[in-house]
Amino acid sequence: IRKLTRWLRSEPPPDIVTLPNSLLIGLARPIREATNRPVCCTLQGEDLFLSQIPEPYRSTALDLIRANVEHVDGFVAVSDYYAGFMGRHLGIPARKMHVVPLGINLEGHTPGPRPRTGIFTVGFFARVAPEKGLHTVVESYRLLRRETGLGGCTLEVAGYLAPEHRGYLRNIEQRMKDAGMEQEFNYRGVLDREHKIAFLQNLDVLSVPSAYDEPKGIFLLEAMANGVPVVQPRRGAFPEILERTGGGILVE
Repeated sequence: IRKLTRWLRSEPPPDIVTLPNSLLIGLARPIREATNRPVCCTLQGEDLFLSQIPEPYRSTALDLIRANVEHVDGFVAVSDYYAGFMGRHLGIPARKMHVVPLGINLEGHTPGPRPRTGIFTVGFFARVAPEKGLHTVVESYRLLRRETGLGGCTLEVAGYLAPEHRGYLRNIEQRMKDAGMEQEFNYRGVLDREHKIAFLQNLDVLSVPSAYDEPKGIFLLEAMANGVPVVQPRRGAFPEILERTGGGILVE
């Protein structure tokens, strides 16, 4: 930090300094003193990381973050929900909090009508991890198939799979196999932008029922940009996104 601040003092001062998340808030005071410029901190989901730290380290980390709030001139949250939550969680004064909703680059996305194959396609596009709720989508799909008799369906999944969650995916695949639906489940892996858009354009509906209060939900914007409606739980940032766009429905 001393090396960083020495370098900052030798450079032309910036107009503003932005810290990408509150885990770096310990840099706010030294950078502010070195540059004599306002410091901003973005809030975009770090509470999930903090909640997974065992005690006493989680409480220590939160106390350190709260102690440095005074050295930040403004905080930028990515949703109304997260602004309220982090304001209360970290004790951030309302005058310091601002909301800048997320957006996406629409190049390549198209919501226009496309030829259909006759197969009803349910999609999940997010990290393949328990907190993102893939198991909930799978169970909902199985119930839909069993209780409604709906045929000609498939469940398409894509997104990053961490090594520690490979067993989680294998368990899900086994559950689909046990239900006699193994041919209806496809994991497409990690997709680049071009293939992600193609994946989304092949869906009839997308659902990512996160098991926590998701502050962002950028996958909803990407789905809707391709004319795909979404079904989401009524929690986190999902209600405000769907209320503003009308791009899907909320479930309890």
